[in-house]
Amino acid sequence: MGHAGKVVIVTGAGSGIGRCVALSYAAEGARVVIAERDRAAGEAAENYIREMGGEASFIMTDVSVPDQVTAMVMTTVEKYGTIDIVINNAGFGIWKSPLDLTIEEWDSVVNTNLRGAFLCAREAARFMKEHGGGSVVNIASTRAFMSEAGSEAYAASKGGVVALTHALAASLAHSRIRVNCISPGWIETGDYSALREEDHAQHFSGRVGRPEDIARACLFLTGEGNEFINGENLIIDGGMTRKMIYEP
Repeated sequence: MGHAGKVVIVTGAGSGIGRCVALSYAAEGARVVIAERDRAAGEAAENYIREMGGEASFIMTDVSVPDQVTAMVMTTVEKYGTIDIVINNAGFGIWKSPLDLTIEEWDSVVNTNLRGAFLCAREAARFMKEHGGGSVVNIASTRAFMSEAGSEAYAASKGGVVALTHALAASLAHSRIRVNCISPGWIETGDYSALREEDHAQHFSGRVGRPEDIARACLFLTGEGNEFINGENLIIDGGMTRKMIYEP
């Protein structure tokens, strides 16, 4: 899809979806920056890509901290000269009653998931606009559109990511920077073989999602020839948000 030689920043690339996304870009010949706050996980991902013959650099980064984001972007530009793609994947959730959720817990989720995406996109865009443009993909969640109890901070942050996406797409269009969003549903990052038959069967697609499903979508959205896709949110959930569910 034309990613050979591209400089790609993937946040939260030490594990789960982010790691799979980073490996997928590296497999296509991209130069991958692993922006990760867990040193051990980040270094392991970097080493794995290098062992496979790819190019990767780990930069320890907490995306909720503005100075760390700025430093990560500057280090990337100093090493590679440019930034072509940013995948804003870093994020986490705290599930507990809103009556018990502390403001510190709320802020930690929102600052990582939403502020972090804004900071990384903003800082990278400063360099993208000077080099002919680029592409940003924000990873949101179907929790932006459907809820479960105790998900207030996570749902609000991911809803914000969806709105941030089309706002950035409008603001950065004249700089030839595209901004899109992916909202994953159930993507199993643990032991896939441990899933039950009913876990798979409830999806229209007949299975639970895998990190590779999201990685392929990232490659598509940032690939050559797909410039007409801009400001969009792609839901990848096996059809679950289209499924009408009522108790009999």
